[in-house]
Amino acid sequence: MNVEIYSGRHETFRVTETIGRRPGIPPRSYGVDLHNRRCDCRRFETHYPCAHVVAACAKVNLNVEQFVDDVYTLERTLRVWENEFPVLPDLYTWEVPPTTFELVPDRGLRRSPRGHPQSSRIRNEMDIRKKSDGKRCGLCRLAGHNRSKCPQRNYHIGQSSRSGRN
Repeated sequence: MNVEIYSGRHETFRVTETIGRRPGIPPRSYGVDLHNRRCDCRRFETHYPCAHVVAACAKVNLNVEQFVDDVYTLERTLRVWENEFPVLPDLYTWEVPPTTFELVPDRGLRRSPRGHPQSSRIRNEMDIRKKSDGKRCGLCRLAGHNRSKCPQRNYHIGQSSRSGRN
């Protein structure tokens, strides 16, 4: 990373990433403000210094640990784990009280093992269809018969592109 000092008094820097860039792609640069604890990459806002902040601190010989929040310190982590946890006895030695009631499954909530799954969608007026006059033929679109009983079946079969198979 290439670090340029903008203002030593205000602790502002311009950090340019040069490592890991592919040829033809211009390097990215980020503004770092140590005084206000900000970096343009926005990772510094998590109270943990990003690589750009580390590079800026190295440029002016600042200790980067002063920018690490107390939550991320080793002392805080060790303080969490300093409490003693009791050792659990063997599972077979546990005293389990007898059950005073019996769990009975609700058979109405079980899924039907056969057929299509039932929809749990709540239907409204948009889903209500107008009454139609029954099924229609797939060939002539008239009601009262189906494709196999269509009176115009021979006419339609003759017009089909697959008539060689019939």
